Formats: sequence, structure tokens, C-alpha cells
Amino acid sequence: MNIGGQAVIEGVMMRNKEHYAVAIRNKQGLIETITEKSSYLKLFDIIFIRGIINLFLALYDGIRALIWSSNKNLGEEEKMSSREIIGTIFISLLFTIILFIVIPFVSAQYLHSEGLLFNLIDGIIRISLFIIYLLIISQMREVKTLFQYHGAEHKTIACYEAKEPLTIENARKYSRFHPRCGTSFIFIVLLISIILFTFLTGPWYIKIIGRILLLPAIAGISYELIRLSAKFQNNVIIKMIIAPGLWMQRLTTNEPTDQQLEVGIASLKAVLK
Repeated sequence: MNIGGQAVIEGVMMRNKEHYAVAIRNKQGLIETITEKSSYLKLFDIIFIRGIINLFLALYDGIRALIWSSNKNLGEEEKMSSREIIGTIFISLLFTIILFIVIPFVSAQYLHSEGLLFNLIDGIIRISLFIIYLLIISQMREVKTLFQYHGAEHKTIACYEAKEPLTIENARKYSRFHPRCGTSFIFIVLLISIILFTFLTGPWYIKIIGRILLLPAIAGISYELIRLSAKFQNNVIIKMIIAPGLWMQRLTTNEPTDQQLEVGIASLKAVLK
């Protein structure tokens, strides 16, 4: 059974096709866990289509997990309202489009306005901005802790996939890097976008709109490549494809403490029940 997950505020979310579980370390130092039904639609288990649908549903579950963990770590007066949550998601989406689509496009047009070179410049700027963004946020104390829980998630899943008992001692010895990580997925998305955006021609506004509309197709292709990388990770070609994403995980994961591994294990055990 494939298990995925993500780091949340002071904790880890683990998810399979049936359920997701969130475990956090609360302010009293105790582990709190919840388990909910996953948003999964077997009806859409069709190659390329499943990537788009399941990524959207995984994002929905991830946001629910983040909201729960965030509110657990905030006082009653600081809890986010539904309006604030929707506003935050909208602003984040707008920020992503401007930073990783609009700015690279405008910069590439300024440097070279047409052809394959334009798309290469556009892609290189997009990847560079992504790396710079990660380098900046990785210096923040809260983000460093989040990245430690990200490392705990990977180590715990690796321990489970190796069919070893889920203990801190066993999980500790595994790598904090994992081929199915969201960081690797994002990097593959950036590479695939360079290829697909090459086929967009016409006025600048058509290219901009096309870039936004092609995002689901790019996500679907990238999803299938991530699945292949997990299945054939010892293949030489697959190793070359996932290598940049694994390198990027040096920025998005940190070595977790034993207490953080304990939270990751609690989350995985909860979802396996």
C-alpha cells in the first residue's frame, strides 16, 4: 500500500487511499492524533487523468491537515476563520502564478522574445526563482522545524516500505530523501513545463493564458513520472530523472529529532489502522 504524506505545523500528515491521519506535538509536549477519510475517487483512476484529480484531492486533504495542526498550535483567539483560510489560499495561489509564471515570462521576453531559446530562458528563470525562494524560507526558524518534520515523514515511510518495525531506532537510520517527495514532483513539473510551453505560440497574452491552462496537463504527466520513479528507482534513466529532485530535498528536509520521528511514527500507525 502506497503511503504519502506531508509536514504540518509541529507534526506530520500521512495519507493512503482510504484515510489520512495527522499527528502533532502539542504545547504540553504530548502527541495528538486525528484520523479522517481521504478524498479519493477510484472512478478517475485513469492514466494522466488520475494525476490531476488525485493531486487536487491530496491538496484538499493537505490543507485540512494544515488547518487542524495550525489551530491546535494557536490559542482560541488566534484560530483562523473560514474566510481567512480561503483568503490565504487565494493569495498563495496568486503569488505562485505571479512568481513562477508571470515574472519568468516577462523576464524571458525582455531577454529573448521568440523560439526555443525563449522557453529555455523562461524555464531557467522559473527554476532559479524556485531555488532562491527555498533558500530564503529555509532560513526561517519555523520553516526549519517544518522541514525537520518533512524529514521525519520521509524516514518513517522508508522504514515502513522496508517492512521494518516502526520504531525510532529503525526509522532514524533511513535517508531523509524520498523519490516520491513533493519537492521532486515540483522539480519535474518545472522541467516538463519547459517542454510543453515550447508549443505555445501567438501573442504574449495567449502564451500567459496557455501557461496557466496547461498546468493540469503538466501535473498529470509529472504525477505519472513520479509513480514510475517509485517503481523503477534503480533504473539508470529513472535515477537521472529523479536526481535533481532528490538534490532539491537537501533544501526542503532537515534531519529530525527523535521526538519528531516519534510524531511521524504515530501518524503512520494511525493511518495504517
